[in-house]
Amino acid sequence: MSNAAYWLPIVWAVLSALAIFLYICLDGFDLGIGILFLGEKDQGHRNTMVNTVAPVWDGNETWMVFGGAALYGVFPVAYGTILPALYLPVLFMLLALILRGVAFEFRFKAEVHGLLNRSFWDTAFCFGSLVAAMAQGIILGALIMGIKVQNHTFVGSSWDWFASFPLFCGVAVAFGYALLGATWLIWRTESDLQTTMRRLAGILGISMLVLIAIVSFWTPYLHATYMQKWTVWPRILFVAPVPIAVIAVAATFFLSLRGKHAKLTPFLCALAWFFLCFSGLGINIWPYIVPPTITIWDASAPPTSQIFLLVGAAILLPIIMSYTAYSYYIFRGTVTADQHYH
Repeated sequence: MSNAAYWLPIVWAVLSALAIFLYICLDGFDLGIGILFLGEKDQGHRNTMVNTVAPVWDGNETWMVFGGAALYGVFPVAYGTILPALYLPVLFMLLALILRGVAFEFRFKAEVHGLLNRSFWDTAFCFGSLVAAMAQGIILGALIMGIKVQNHTFVGSSWDWFASFPLFCGVAVAFGYALLGATWLIWRTESDLQTTMRRLAGILGISMLVLIAIVSFWTPYLHATYMQKWTVWPRILFVAPVPIAVIAVAATFFLSLRGKHAKLTPFLCALAWFFLCFSGLGINIWPYIVPPTITIWDASAPPTSQIFLLVGAAILLPIIMSYTAYSYYIFRGTVTADQHYH
């Protein structure tokens, strides 16, 4: 294997992982706000919640598109294997994202009373957010659990994903996104809504730690290669720091919730939890892109194709990052009920 054929898949694996993590960070709190939506009965607070993300929410999904394009163009074998195995959860996710996008816009235009009133669109927004979050967790869980492959071709059932581990991951991701949404609102709101979210974030934080612990103990038993990462020296050195860091972040998180002036810290801690979980899972499955059989080198396109796409990515990624950072900078600060973007 030439140097280019070896290193290019690694570069693209890192870029793809970065795109997925940025999507989780940016669209995670967005979906989390939707999950929390019906729990807030005050219509003014609901308006404030959506106004915190109204200027930026539609750009958050750019990173999902980039990740999907990278999978299609750079790892075509993985694309042709993963998609047939996960058609249904992917379809559920896309339909849910469409529903919540429509509901997000229509709730501002809907009348208070009537068949398709604001309450209807609020429910649709919450339902779409919850289904999209759970579908993403199911997709992740099914991929970690493993896809049945022979000769680089999917040979399983379209319902293989309907198993205990993927479904549990779906619930875990939904709770995690709700935590991101709550901590985002702590940062971006004030008064009663912020107080409510501080209280809710504490409950969600405890739930998140329990879910992380269950997934962490469950994952090594899915495949022998996963178990080796946790039991064989010196591989254990790569994963051992992750649970220690999770506990350290947890201590910072709960202390910050008690401090009334710490507004950004809870959100950063929630992002740190996601980063650590994402890193831990990445360490477990590396170097497989379709566990437990297809590596990133087995699934990659020819080096010439990867170089061509890498040139395009080198041009587009700075542009995407720049306008994303600029939009968040422009619409920074605390959002109140009297601020509207529609």
